[in-house]
Amino acid sequence: MATIHFHGAAQQVTGSCHLLESSAIGTVLLDCGIEQGGSENEFYDKQFAFNPQSIDAVILSHAHLDHSGMLTKLVRQGFHGHIYCTHATKALLAVLLKDAVSIYLHDLERENIRRARAGDSPLPAVIDKPDVDKVLSLCQSYDYLERISIGKAGVLTFRDAGHILGSAIVELALTERGERKVLVFSGDLGNPDTVLMKPPVPLYHADLLLMEGTYGDRDHRDYGKTCDQFAAILERAKQQGGTVLIPSFAVGRTQELLFHLGCLYHEGKLNGWQVFLDSPMAIAVTEIYDRWASLLDKQAMHHLAKYRYESLEAFLPNLHLTPDAEQSMALNRIQGGAIIIAGSGMCTGGRIRQHFKHRLWRTDTTVIFVGFQARNSLGRLLVDGVKRIKLFGEQIAVKANIETLGGFSAHAGQTQLIEWQQHFKNNPRTVLVHGEAKALEALAEKLWQDHQVKVHIPQLGEQMSF
Repeated sequence: MATIHFHGAAQQVTGSCHLLESSAIGTVLLDCGIEQGGSENEFYDKQFAFNPQSIDAVILSHAHLDHSGMLTKLVRQGFHGHIYCTHATKALLAVLLKDAVSIYLHDLERENIRRARAGDSPLPAVIDKPDVDKVLSLCQSYDYLERISIGKAGVLTFRDAGHILGSAIVELALTERGERKVLVFSGDLGNPDTVLMKPPVPLYHADLLLMEGTYGDRDHRDYGKTCDQFAAILERAKQQGGTVLIPSFAVGRTQELLFHLGCLYHEGKLNGWQVFLDSPMAIAVTEIYDRWASLLDKQAMHHLAKYRYESLEAFLPNLHLTPDAEQSMALNRIQGGAIIIAGSGMCTGGRIRQHFKHRLWRTDTTVIFVGFQARNSLGRLLVDGVKRIKLFGEQIAVKANIETLGGFSAHAGQTQLIEWQQHFKNNPRTVLVHGEAKALEALAEKLWQDHQVKVHIPQLGEQMSF
């Protein structure tokens, strides 16, 4: 009998981490992500509820930090097993983890200067750059649909989740005492309406289904209407003569935004705008997307061909890349007509916070949120209407126009989640993870009312056998 322990993303959206124990494969983690919502340094303060040296392997659904970000701390504390992932996920990990560690070390250095001035002892680093190299050396990457032997009697298969490049649904077959059981872990399921990614692959059999429910309580705004809303917001901002700030996740969301901005350019709707991609990580990730274009949706590629797409620079000629800190700081001198895309997506770190410091108090600034904002994150506070925030030790008034676009989400909405779950023919035991309690409860109620599917919503630290 296998046992699963829920050590993260249980009635919360971030921090995906589930520990699976089985005689077929040993002790394996499904994801090992950071719990977002605080500062970059606070991500790594969380202690593991298990001994990292006891973990035999990690199966990684995708590269987003709330699924992968604690891998550096895991290896720092003694993990040395295989990390199973797709090829594209490994390529993205090299960028995301290096960036996350660099931000952490920079913030730690600044904190230790502050502590030295106060006469306090410095804080030691809990992770460092060599830990990223160790993570990458442990990664074993595979194609979708490849059958991978794991442990003594396990077979792992990755299937396209349609969320970001390389994102995977994990299908894990375990044979214990002659009995075969199948666990399916959805990871993050993509929104079929998004442009660049393929729809999530349907599966038809599982004994235990771990399914995400980030948007379990609602559907997304119509995609076409969202595109129209985006264009209308930009037009209003243009009339104000101000600047648009878009906090964006470097992986997936940024590339979708650049696609839409390119389309708006070719439709003549970006006249007078200059677009700045102010994120070294997003720039590097966009290059990886170009290299792995074969995994993207064929319809999107056909759409790009209509505009004679040859390169991002040709597709969006008014795009400027600002990888250097000096180039980023120079953006503060721009008075208007700028669309600045910067990380991080939930405003918990990265350059977007510097732009907020210089522009959030201005009435001619427009901030557009295009992704989920976790509870307690700065992005969530702004979406919820906070009037004042504290940044870099200063009080900043929030006078900017705050806008939210729901249709660009990279997550499946409620209807799409239910449709994907209904592909399973044998009515598997279904467990909802990766969602706030309200969203998971709404999804559970809808599944029961409409399809008589009874689900379980685990608490953090809970364990169950199957």
